Amino acid sequence: MKHKLIYLLLTATPTFMIFSSCSKKLDDAYANPNAPTVVPVEQIFPSLAGQLVSFFSAAGTAYGLAQDNLLVGRYIQYWGTFSTSFSAVNTGASNQSNYDQMGGTVGASDNLGSIWAMFYYGMGQNLNRVVEWGSEQQKWDFVGAASALRAWSMLEVTDEYNEMILRDAFNAGLQQFTYQGQDEIYDSVRVICFRALDYLSRTGGNMNPTNFAASDAYLNGGSLDRWKKFVYGVLARSYAYLTNKTTYSADSVIKYATLSCSANTDNVVQKFASLGSSGTTNYYGPLRGNAGSIRQSQYIADLMNGNNAAVFTGVFDPRAWYVLREDSNETFKGIVPWSGSSGLATKDQPQNFWGNAYSSTAAGSTPRYIFRNDSEFPIMTASEMQFILAEAYLRKGNQGAALTAYTNGISLNFDMLSANYATNVPPGVQITPTSKAGYLSNPAIVPASSSALTLPMVMLQKYIALYGWGVQETWVDLRRYHYTDVDPVTSTGTQVYVGFTPPSGGNLFVNNNGKLVYRTRMRYNSEYLYDIPSLMQIGAVSDIMGTQVLDYHTKPTWFSQP
Repeated sequence: MKHKLIYLLLTATPTFMIFSSCSKKLDDAYANPNAPTVVPVEQIFPSLAGQLVSFFSAAGTAYGLAQDNLLVGRYIQYWGTFSTSFSAVNTGASNQSNYDQMGGTVGASDNLGSIWAMFYYGMGQNLNRVVEWGSEQQKWDFVGAASALRAWSMLEVTDEYNEMILRDAFNAGLQQFTYQGQDEIYDSVRVICFRALDYLSRTGGNMNPTNFAASDAYLNGGSLDRWKKFVYGVLARSYAYLTNKTTYSADSVIKYATLSCSANTDNVVQKFASLGSSGTTNYYGPLRGNAGSIRQSQYIADLMNGNNAAVFTGVFDPRAWYVLREDSNETFKGIVPWSGSSGLATKDQPQNFWGNAYSSTAAGSTPRYIFRNDSEFPIMTASEMQFILAEAYLRKGNQGAALTAYTNGISLNFDMLSANYATNVPPGVQITPTSKAGYLSNPAIVPASSSALTLPMVMLQKYIALYGWGVQETWVDLRRYHYTDVDPVTSTGTQVYVGFTPPSGGNLFVNNNGKLVYRTRMRYNSEYLYDIPSLMQIGAVSDIMGTQVLDYHTKPTWFSQP
């Protein structure tokens, strides 16, 4: 009997193998569409690295920083609507000029939902797979970089929307989700940063620098050192933005900003293949046609042409030829965002950002800066980190170190523009060592004594250095100084953002009820269709029917409050 049993087991084995083989072939040919198929993370990671500015998908387009920046840039007066007959206040969802008046998104529009979609949909489960499968495959470089992107994008989301879905964000078994507060999000960002640094510091396993560099070609080029500095920069931002809190630590800001980007070779920039198709080019370039209706503001123009009454007065900034557009007099003027061209003489109307006439939304032949099809788009720069250091040193009372960081910040921005954004800048006005030195030696720009350095000088040079690309970071800065706060650090008695005047009265969007904007609402076509109970809890809707609270966008963010 014993022998018969063995015989039965042995003879059964080939039959089992036949069925197993058939089953495997069937599984390979007809894979379960609801079960993820493990693939090499090298095939997934490029889609993550391409998310930061703008990306396309079958379910939607333009998720990422760029689309939201076009609108938020109006809140911070980087630019405004050019119209020669500025439209009146309109509560229709499609009227973008509402944002010039600090309005929020209304109706069923997905305006200002792009960063939300980038995090939950664009990166979302793909990022989770890179972390999960990359860990299983011991590809620690991919796991670390994916974790870095999760930390960076989470900070971007919470800084725009405040609350966000954290604990159950990717629980596929749920149809509704609760939101967590910004204090918990900031803590989580830091936890993820430290986890990313751990992975990025590992060696061995199945790491292959060549494969990683190929997958990371359009962001950090496979440089683990640059990825680590990126993570340190996220940490620096997360500490720098808490100046309204009693827990603010200048030492923490200084520690992580010092470990972050210190030279322009460290800069984290999104690059574009620019193959002639929309999805391979810069969102702000003429091919994609998205920036045709915006014009530089009077505020940024006056900071760079010497017409601000309190800072940099009388000093022309050579960088203006790189980041702004000239008028017919070859001078630099700008619009008041909620007024369009009203009050601006025709001769003072700047070109559009592609080099065409003010009144045209079409491409010209001389796009510059980040408004070219193939221009790389900064995500984090050494210059930004120096200004973060300068502010922290001022708050710590170390004026000498603050002046050094401040000067370095300006210098690094000059060098970045000279090296990477000189295309189509006219001959004779390009930055030279002499023009750079002349600017930095002017005491109205860099004071001879460190005791004369003020917080407004630091924050406004940062405002210039981040122009166009650092919209979200500049908006955080303006909100934590409540747009018009008086200098609380260097006792100048002047407004931090000297001369910055938000819209008021009839120039402020009617739904604001006299208040300024502090957040944007979550993406309509996810949260406002499915998460009504949670939206009620945070005050975004007033009832279970989803009636929108029209001034929700004026509710202060956590970081802006004591």
